[in-house]
Formats: sequence, C-alpha cells, structure tokens
Amino acid sequence: MWFLSSALRRAGWVPRRSFATATESPRIPQTIIEKVVQKYAVDLPPQKVVKAGDYVMIRPEHVMTHDNTGPVISKFKSIGATRIKNPSQLVFTLDHDVQNKSDKNLHKYASIEAFARTHDIDFYPAGRGIGHQILVEEGYAFPYTMTVASDSHSNMYGGVGCVGTPIVRTDAAALWATGKTWWQVPRMVKVEFKGQLAPGVTGKDVIVALCGCFNNDEVLNAAIEFTGEGVSALSVDDRLTISNMTTEWGALAGVFPVDDTLLEWYERALKKLELRTFASPALAAAIPAPPEHPRINRRHLDEVRALQLASDPDATYASHLVFDLSTLVPYVSGPNSVKVSNPLPALEEKHIAINKAYLLSCTNARLSDISAAAAVMKGHKVAPGVEFYVAAASSEVQLDAERQGDWQTLIQAGAKPLPSGCGPCIGLGTGLLEDGQVGISATNRNYKGRMGSPKAQAYLASPAVVAASAVKGYICSPDTLDPARLPSAGAPTFSIATPTTQSTPASAALTKESVLPGFPATFAGPLLFAPQDNLNTDALYPGKYTYQDDITLERQAEVVMENYDPSFAGLVASIRKDQSSAPAPEPSVKPGVILVSGYNFGTGSSREQAATALKAAGVPLVLAGSFGDIFKRNAINNGLVCVECPELVADLTREYAGDGKRGAGGKNGELTVNEGLSVEVHVAEGRVEVSRPGTEKKTYSVGVVGASVQELWVCGGLEGYVLKSIQAEA
Repeated sequence: MWFLSSALRRAGWVPRRSFATATESPRIPQTIIEKVVQKYAVDLPPQKVVKAGDYVMIRPEHVMTHDNTGPVISKFKSIGATRIKNPSQLVFTLDHDVQNKSDKNLHKYASIEAFARTHDIDFYPAGRGIGHQILVEEGYAFPYTMTVASDSHSNMYGGVGCVGTPIVRTDAAALWATGKTWWQVPRMVKVEFKGQLAPGVTGKDVIVALCGCFNNDEVLNAAIEFTGEGVSALSVDDRLTISNMTTEWGALAGVFPVDDTLLEWYERALKKLELRTFASPALAAAIPAPPEHPRINRRHLDEVRALQLASDPDATYASHLVFDLSTLVPYVSGPNSVKVSNPLPALEEKHIAINKAYLLSCTNARLSDISAAAAVMKGHKVAPGVEFYVAAASSEVQLDAERQGDWQTLIQAGAKPLPSGCGPCIGLGTGLLEDGQVGISATNRNYKGRMGSPKAQAYLASPAVVAASAVKGYICSPDTLDPARLPSAGAPTFSIATPTTQSTPASAALTKESVLPGFPATFAGPLLFAPQDNLNTDALYPGKYTYQDDITLERQAEVVMENYDPSFAGLVASIRKDQSSAPAPEPSVKPGVILVSGYNFGTGSSREQAATALKAAGVPLVLAGSFGDIFKRNAINNGLVCVECPELVADLTREYAGDGKRGAGGKNGELTVNEGLSVEVHVAEGRVEVSRPGTEKKTYSVGVVGASVQELWVCGGLEGYVLKSIQAEA
C-alpha cells in the first residue's frame, strides 16, 4: 500500500515531518485536483506541472474491479502477464449479480476469489457490500489520494476528498501488470454552492436538480471541484451522493474539499474502528486495543490535517457554475432521464401512481438514508399494490441500521429486503420493473430499460420521498416535510459565471512535446467531415457485429460507420488506394484519412471495435470538438490518436454543413463531406494546418500529444506497452 506520506515523497512534495510547511508555489497555478494528480503522475519530464488536458501516466493508490474482475483476469493473462505488480494496489469487490445463485455465477465468483488469494489481493465477497461503499468504509478512497475503478461511479470517492475516476478493463489489466496506466487530465469546472439547504432537502435533491438545470453538457468529461460557503453544511453522506451522480451529470470526477466536516466524520469513523472488536464499550478498559486499521488510522488522519492542500487562487477553470442551495426544494428526476427534473410539489399535484419503490445502491443506501426512510415509514405500511425493495449499501451499514432499529422499522412496514449489492439498480435479480409499471428509486440512473422493462417508467428521488411514495402509492412528499419552511417551488437560482482566467487549449504552446523515436511528428492526408454531434458507438460500429469474436480487422474496416453512412467505408478505401500509389511520404509523416466530426464523438457503449474499425480502415487520427471519454480511452489504448479542435469544427460546420448546422449532413445532403481538403496535424507542436483548394493554409492550435500517448502508439497500444514492460522486468 502506498500511504499518503510515501505518495507525497515519491512525487517530490514536502517530507513527512514538514507537512505544515508551505512549499514554493509552482510557476503555473493548479487546482486541487491537478495537485493530487501531480502526486500520482509518473515518468514526468523535469519541472513538468500537470494541467488540464495533459496526458500523463498515473500510478493510482488503488484500483477496484467488481464482477467484471473475471474478464479483466482473462485480458491480464492474454497479454502474457503472470505477476501482479503491486498486490496491495488492487481491490476486488463482488457486488453486481449477488442474487444470482446459479452454478455458473458461483463458479465465476469462486474463480475470482481464488485469483485474489493466489496473488494476495484484498477481496470482499458477495454480501459485504457495494464496491464503492466498501472503498470509502475501508479507506481505499481517502483524502488527497487518487483511486480508480473499472466502474463509472468511482466519481463517488470525491465525496471524501479523493480524486476518483473510472477506467476501462484494458486499463485495469495494465494496472495489475505494471501498476500504472494513462489518463488525460480533464478540464476543470468549479461548482460553487451558496446558501444552505432547507429542512427536508437533501444531497440527492441537489444533484438531481443540477442534472436538470445544467443539462447542456456544461460538465461533460470535466473534473468538478465543489466549493463555496454552502459546502460546509453538507453532510459527508450528502457529498457522497452528489459526487456519485456527477457521473450522470457527465463528469469524470466530482471532488469536495477536505474540511472540518469531513475530518470530524473521519474522527467518528476512527473511534468506531477502535471499538470494533469489543462486545461492549463498557469493557474497553479490560481488553487490549484492536490492531490499527491499515488505512484509516491516527497517523494518516494527522497527515491529512497537516497537509491542507487547496487550489491556488489564480488556478484556471474552464467554467464556473453557481448554485444557490437555499432556493432548492425536493426534486424528482424523470421519467427515464436524469436530464429531466422537476420540483416535487409540481409532480405531487399530478398524483403519479407507482408500482415499485427502491431504496438501494451506492448512491443512497447509507445509514442516514435508511434512517430518513424509517422516520417516514414508522407507524405506516407500504400501500396496497406497491412493492418496496430495500438493500443496504454494505453489510456494515445494515448492521448499524439494525442496531438503531431502522432496518426493522422498514421490514415491519412491509419493505422487502435484498442482499447488499447493486441488484435492481442495474436490472439484476428480484423486483425489476415490468411492462407498463412505474417505479421511484433512490438509485442513480433511470435510463429507459435499465431497471427492467423498456416499457416501464422510472423516477429518481431522495430516500424520504421514495419511502413516502411507497406508503401513499403515488409520488409525494413525506408528511414531515413542512412547506412553510421551503423556498418557492420555482426553479432554483443558478448561473454560469465567466472564469476569471480564461483557459488555454490543453497544454498548448506552453512547451513543445518531444517526439519519441518511432512516433510520427505529423499525421497527414485528405480531410473527411462528418457534421454530426454525439456520433455514437453504434453508428461507428454496429452492435450486430460486436460479439462476433472471430471478425477480422479487414472486416471491421468494411463495416465501419455503417449505421451512420453506409458509403463511408468505401470512400475511405478508395482514398487509401490512391494514397498507396503515391510517392512515399517522409518517415516522420503518417499518411491516412483524417476524420473530423462534432462534439461528444464516440459516446455510447464501451465496445473497443468503434476505435479499432476506424484505425483498420486507414484513419490514424480523429479530430473532433470533443470525445466521449470511454471511446477516447479505447482509441488511445488501441493506437488511434484523438485530438480536440473546436475551432476547426466550427469553421467546417459553417462552410460545409447543411444550413450551417451539424446534424443534417452536408449542403448536398451527403453524410460524409469530401470537398478536397487536406490536413496536417503536427501533434507534438499542437498545430493543425488545413489546406483548401485555391486558398492558403489555415492554422489551428490544439493540445499536444504527450509522451505517454506516444509511447502507447509506438508499442501498438496499451497491451503492447504492458508486454514491453513485462519483458523489460524479466
């Protein structure tokens, strides 16, 4: 285990005995998130200051996998790895399909446990709890650290001041084998909370309202730093809920400050751990103290207190959102979309009947959530015709709820208990929504079909509202909610403030990046423009081919973009044929077809063929306004270079898109625009040059491609990089 002090020493920060001593301010100001990433970045050039947009190799404190550990084991073995680089870095938690008692699933779980035991990896079996909750309870997610997970809700760790972010399975296998993987530092967005929540309004209402108010991708692929006077009054459980659902908001991380509220929470956790082996606290003096917890202990907590990391006053943010908590009433999300949210009073008037209610998941099934639901249900029964399912976020949470009597209150009211795990939240096990049914849930996603039938409707709300709805049989507020103490039920007050310091393109122009041997300094070729935002993975690579495991790269090239433009593959093939008969370019130039598209390119599923098919077709580099993060990870892991260039996208849209807008093809109705343009992308210089017939070149500034991505490309992708690392250590 790399504890906080060792991580700081490794990164060249202040020595352990000097945590309270201020270091010299870096020449380039950083946010708190950038500073934490700096600690966990490895192989950086001398004096390199990590900033948003940089590609870096990271060695995170921990990496968690859950039921997907099985496929990661297969990938780990397929790349020739046999030894875990650092077993204490890994955590296995079985939590998704825990209700499944089939021989196949039990065998899978047993094989994961056997692998963990063989390699001395921390393992938490089915029933212990949801992985994200375990990582917080057991200190794997800890203030001022960086922990990743092969699951999108690892953002939740930001609730305890930890930079938590998701990775994909190939990354997990690489981390197992080498201890590190790559990451592009996201753009930084500051979210400022003003005021305080009214009684009965919760963290769930905050994030549901944020998803509905700022629903135009304001935080897409960003790292959010929560700040402002309103933060201090938010409980840690509220913070965990908000950070958890920054995933649905579109962000890659959502980090709260390390303040007195959090430190006091850890003091209580530490006190509880110090008594964890006692049958009775009254007997404490007669029993030797229990062993020190390996992560949550006095030494580590004192280190956090002494460090006091904070964003520099002149740190750069891409955007600054302001939200007044005092103007918020309880909110409900849906149906079937987190981007649609309404104040509870407005929905209550509609008397929307429900069939099922859910209090479970990593979002809202902690002790405070169960207590809030129990307070509402005490003395009542679940309404006839309604099924109310409850599952604690962890076995520890359930034990605490039982000690308080809250768990029994829910069961006596008619709630149906489920084992601690994900269950209905991800459409597994008992109690799923059926055709035509309506459900209200304290979970994090109400996407169509996620919790059961696609013909059902799902709403999201706080635990108290879910419990009240279960009692009355329709979406409503609890009787304990006093309307007189709430603000007006109109829209909460929110705004977008202009950043004091405008951000520059990622890493652009500060320094040129050195070009590694074997990596092309320039990518060049004809420019094809797909004037479309949100070009998803189904459009790039149809789902009907995804599970044809024996499909060749040549065949992938033939069907690439089939669901968007059936003629795309043939057009690229003809261009590549012409290129093959042309004189060979200089060795430093990589020829091919350069694809340009709009924003959120590659959104959708995690299928890596969306990237490999483009590369196989002869597209070595994609320029876009922005990329879906999972697509970008898959692209870079497979040697497809992604570069953001919003200015070029705007120019091409204005000149060549139908009606000057993306979404309707070109001016002649074509889905892929080919107007004879050519492009040179000087990736290490952060420069794009576009040549139009009969006009001079136009130059655009972009972020440079860093050494970590270059090395992956030279190695043929992440698997090749891992194999190289293994061979170097042999």
